[in-house]
Amino acid sequence: MKTILHYFPDLSPVQIKQIEVLEELYKFWNEQINVISRKDTENFYERHVLHSLGIAKIQTFNTGTEILDVGTGGGFPGIPLAILFPESNFTLVDSIGKKIKVVNEVAKALGLKNIKGIHCRAEQVEGKFDFVVSRAVTRMPDFLNWVKGKIKSKSNHERKNGILYLKGGDLNAEMSTVKQKYKEFPLSEIYIEDFFETKKVIHVVI
Repeated sequence: MKTILHYFPDLSPVQIKQIEVLEELYKFWNEQINVISRKDTENFYERHVLHSLGIAKIQTFNTGTEILDVGTGGGFPGIPLAILFPESNFTLVDSIGKKIKVVNEVAKALGLKNIKGIHCRAEQVEGKFDFVVSRAVTRMPDFLNWVKGKIKSKSNHERKNGILYLKGGDLNAEMSTVKQKYKEFPLSEIYIEDFFETKKVIHVVI
């Protein structure tokens, strides 16, 4: 939690409390439904919360922004981002129903009114969004097909609408077939922790 406050010193008392209780909530639910890798539970705030909030270091969301989190699992990156941007609206989807149950229960426990968890595939989601976020659920060319037609054409931010994708490693081969304009943002330039050495946020304009 000290690390979170180091990188996000302007959190409100409500946001601090919400983030503080996240670990216990996920420990409770992980004992019943495996939504987080066992090896990552000891580094919960670094590998799940801080990693998710890496997107916020690249893009802030204005009031009323609509964000779709595809393949959210237990709620990452959507839930930490929803805490940070309470005036934006987040739709979290996953094809595994028990994971969406955790999402909705955690959101309820935190009092987050800006989250809607839906059990479905990305292709089945209705409506359009300003941004689509995700955490390395598949290769980017496949992901682009999943979210085709789901981005609003009109942008309300300085950065154009599109995908904000958390991924690690050398992405040259994977991105070589992507025709859309994109930019990589290394999280190692923001966070000093070793975990983020190869982690990036990729912004794809679609």
